[in-house]
Amino acid sequence: MKSQALKLFTLFLLSSCLGIYAELWGMTSHQALSIGIFSASILGTLFFWDFRLSFAFIGTSVLLITKTVDLEHVIEFSSLEVILFLVGMMIIIGLLKDSGVFAWIVSLILRIPKLTGKKFVIIVSILSALLASTVDEVTSIIFMVVAVLEICSYFEVNPVPFVIISVLTTNIGSAATVLGNPIGILIASKSGLTFEDFIVKALPLSVICLIVTCFILLFWYRKPIKILNGQIQRLGANDILIRLISVPPEKELRMSLGIFVVMLFFISLHHRMEVAWGLPANTILLVVPLVTSGIVMIWKHYKARKYIEKDVEWWTLLFFLLLFVQAGTLKYTGATVFIAKKMLEFTGSNINLLTSSVLWISAIGSSMLDNVILVAAFVPIIQGFHSLNINLQSLWWALLLGGCLGGNITLIGSTANIVAIGLLEKESRIKITFLEWLKVGLTVGIITTLIVMFALLFLPFYR
Repeated sequence: MKSQALKLFTLFLLSSCLGIYAELWGMTSHQALSIGIFSASILGTLFFWDFRLSFAFIGTSVLLITKTVDLEHVIEFSSLEVILFLVGMMIIIGLLKDSGVFAWIVSLILRIPKLTGKKFVIIVSILSALLASTVDEVTSIIFMVVAVLEICSYFEVNPVPFVIISVLTTNIGSAATVLGNPIGILIASKSGLTFEDFIVKALPLSVICLIVTCFILLFWYRKPIKILNGQIQRLGANDILIRLISVPPEKELRMSLGIFVVMLFFISLHHRMEVAWGLPANTILLVVPLVTSGIVMIWKHYKARKYIEKDVEWWTLLFFLLLFVQAGTLKYTGATVFIAKKMLEFTGSNINLLTSSVLWISAIGSSMLDNVILVAAFVPIIQGFHSLNINLQSLWWALLLGGCLGGNITLIGSTANIVAIGLLEKESRIKITFLEWLKVGLTVGIITTLIVMFALLFLPFYR
């Protein structure tokens, strides 16, 4: 009880000090208050994870009562388009889970003949990244960790290295498309970047980072891989591959997979359709999952309520919505433009230094804080640079890639990390220490972030 009271006092003290310092720094009272409230929500998430939504509710209410923001702008800043997109995607993912699509993909890939330790690591890495880029990192990591634990149990090897491998490559793959991570759709909706932009610019960097990471992991875990290789040769893989996954009825699986592929097809063409039909940017991108999920709920009408109540993470979505409101209030009060000007003064308006700063701040920040929180805070700051006539292209990519790659550094760096650790502890009663993860996570995080920094600074393609 004393520790909780101390945390609450520390939270109040730090957020108050930040608000006071902001006013002494030259901000108005409303700007300083918006800084204090937003920092309180972030610190509340860190200190009281289970009560993060409570802090978001209270903080937004204080902003309204003090007239720091009005109701009209609360609705505007809530990014309902992002929330509705995520709702639609969660319903589709619920269908895919029920139909066994993920299990089918895992079993299909793992049936590759002459399985070896190295081949297994490469397959797990590619599949983890691919699933993360096409659905989302949390859904993909659940299926990958379950499959990895099942295989490691059969071959009687330590699952920890292979779970870590799956998580690290999942976070890298989540940056490849607009679908892989909530920050992808958030950045796309606020920056005007399209699905095609992600495929052309984010995907190649993710692939390069994935290849480099595979080499690092093959060397780092060479001993566990050698042990797995020996166990595969001793026990054989046929039995486990047969009993690994029980695939549901084939017809339902094919129909679910077909619906998902059609949805991806229309999402990939959203920009061209919007231009042809004269629609605002990202309209089709945001509508397609809603139309698809509506069709799914008609088809699976007896499960429609289950999809809405069980598969949609309302707790998380409400937290995101109110967090977006608080981040938008920073922009509304002018606090973000103020911060943007200070950053320009620090960097001397050097776009390379500015890009590097955003990349490393987002990477390091994401290693300690949920990347959605960090990106929500940074989006209005980057938008503030627009009014200062700064080219934002490289800054958006720095924010996206830093936010995803930085999640690899610590075991609390992304939601996928936390989910994977929880599954490992629940199923195998094995705990990963902070230092054990940090050694490999920091290595992968720094090297991949350096690769991205080189590309953003020296390739005109990203300007």
